[in-house]
Amino acid sequence: MSDAAFDVLDLGLLPYPDAWALQKQHHARVAAGGRPALLLLEHPAVLTLGRKAKEGNNIVVTRAYLDAQGIAVHEVERGGDVTYHGPGQLVAYAVFPVGRRVRDFLRLLEAACVRALATLGLPDARPNPGYAGVYLDSRHVNGRDYDQKIASIGVAVKQDVAFHGVGLNVSTNLQHFELILPCGLVDTQMTSVASEYERRGLGTPPSMAQAKQALAEAFEQEFQTYDWTLPALAAGGRA
Repeated sequence: MSDAAFDVLDLGLLPYPDAWALQKQHHARVAAGGRPALLLLEHPAVLTLGRKAKEGNNIVVTRAYLDAQGIAVHEVERGGDVTYHGPGQLVAYAVFPVGRRVRDFLRLLEAACVRALATLGLPDARPNPGYAGVYLDSRHVNGRDYDQKIASIGVAVKQDVAFHGVGLNVSTNLQHFELILPCGLVDTQMTSVASEYERRGLGTPPSMAQAKQALAEAFEQEFQTYDWTLPALAAGGRA
């Protein structure tokens, strides 16, 4: 990806507080005019509460139970409600200039996930109008139709630069999503690339390394004509 307008950093498995601190470092650097960065990583099991989380009302177990399972809870500045991160989930933090183009930026994040999932063998991946994230075709379970969500998206924008981003379920422990109402959605089930491969009889699912490559390449394609201008610097002001 030598001709990409951003750096891609593979950070492996990183505890959430460490990744949060690292995001802030990159955010400060990009806000000062530095090169944008896409951080690819996994987290140990953790719940994060976005700005709409209402003090964790969509966590359906007690904090004592979470403590006993070793699952931390962090309140963060991204949009959205409660979500889960854990091993097997590919997290992509796009520390990119955005300015006021937040809606367009979210659509590009969705498009990158859709493109990556098609590369990984799931061509029915799509956005769900009105909801941030990426979904597969709905599934009929016990008399009800459930949206199948495979990627969650939530960002924050400060000083015209975005951080936080995408959680794409590759081989995630889907049982951990039963600890929450994902993003507060009651008619939604979480799925993963590995789970879909099993359901569809597609054979051996892609590895995390393959998922990272597919997503990094999808970001490069979707952001090929992106305006990387940082508004404050373009106006001659301070970032």
